[in-house]
Amino acid sequence: MIQLKTIEELRLMRESAQLVSKTLGMLAREIQPGVTTLHLDTLAAEFIRDHGGEPAFYQMYGFPKHLCISPNSEVVHGIPNEKPLKEGDILSVDCGVYMNGFYGDHAYSFQVGEVDPQVKKLLEVTKESLYKGIEQCVRGKRVGDISHAIQSHCEAHGYGVVRELVGHGLGKKMHEDPQVPNYGKKGSGKVLKDGIALAIEPMVNMGTEKVVFHKDGWTVTSADNSPSAHFEHDVCIIQGKPVLLSTYRYIYEALGITSSEEEPFTMDF
Repeated sequence: MIQLKTIEELRLMRESAQLVSKTLGMLAREIQPGVTTLHLDTLAAEFIRDHGGEPAFYQMYGFPKHLCISPNSEVVHGIPNEKPLKEGDILSVDCGVYMNGFYGDHAYSFQVGEVDPQVKKLLEVTKESLYKGIEQCVRGKRVGDISHAIQSHCEAHGYGVVRELVGHGLGKKMHEDPQVPNYGKKGSGKVLKDGIALAIEPMVNMGTEKVVFHKDGWTVTSADNSPSAHFEHDVCIIQGKPVLLSTYRYIYEALGITSSEEEPFTMDF
């Protein structure tokens, strides 16, 4: 059952999501060749706790660390370790916060130094598809409209859209109804209503859409070891329109990037 949120609850969710956003912004300054993902994990846990939250992923379903950090061909759920990052790597950082009784869940795929232009294009298209999906978060539309918008944009560029992993509802639990696949048919799925809160997260491979689940019980990679990109925002519907609870603003400030991509989805409430 979909749990619709009140404006007061969405304000609390925004605080949780924004702490995730600030954590990712802090990490953006640290991601460079030679840094280990375990170091990033430690920094994130300290930052979240220092700002009044709890790292949501730690021990959730038994996950052993605080961030899911997935380089290169890893799609999601990578476990932080002591292997140093290299020039040209890409790195999905997925972060969760529990605060004020609600979860925030938010991800960004970073470039480590100079990245191959084809890989950079994968990141650009995947992030574009995220906003294509957010555009469909309109009262009266359906989950399948979000899914179709993401799938059609990515497949038009020849990329593989992962089937086995999906976005989801968000609130007092990390994973609520409805599931939000990154592929699907227009007009299918649950109807979108005011008060719905979703974590929309395209997971897109440069090659095949097929993935491999590893023996550690967590790590997922592309089946052909091609690079994989992952972007995620928390979004709700207010007055019939999509409104972002999370933001990439802190990342962009850290990296010196100017962007107006979020402007259509911002609202004071």
